[in-house]
Amino acid sequence: MKAKQISNGKISESAREDRELVMNEKILIIDDDIDVIEATKVVLGTKGYQVFSAVNKQEGFERVEGVVPDLIIMDVMMERMNDGIDLTRKLKQDSRYQRIPILMLTAVGQVTGFKFHVGEDDNFWLPVDDYCTKPLSLEVLLSKVEKLLHSAGKK
Repeated sequence: MKAKQISNGKISESAREDRELVMNEKILIIDDDIDVIEATKVVLGTKGYQVFSAVNKQEGFERVEGVVPDLIIMDVMMERMNDGIDLTRKLKQDSRYQRIPILMLTAVGQVTGFKFHVGEDDNFWLPVDDYCTKPLSLEVLLSKVEKLLHSAGKK
């Protein structure tokens, strides 16, 4: 990232360009938990991201088509336990959207008691780029968002 310079109360051109770059990054949150959506929107919004949301699989796909986000944050379990997995597979099989990084949110461990883990060999059944467990750590979430956007060439 370019060095930011402030003189006489004005932000330098390089700092302005950095801010515009962040402001152009679009993140779509797909989760049936409105509280998770709103809290995540606030955190990401304060960092300058454009944040969009959807509350189910169908609305999520429609928002992907309309927004074409730079990153998707998606819950595993929505109306049905596998809605997030189904939508992830659909997006990764679609040449228009397969390069959009997906950060999967999960409370599977809390709901089922099973340990949820995504490793390199798991890309077949769950083709996500990373995941976070609920309840969310905001520091971890922001770190993963920045890492995924950077690896996708968006930062």
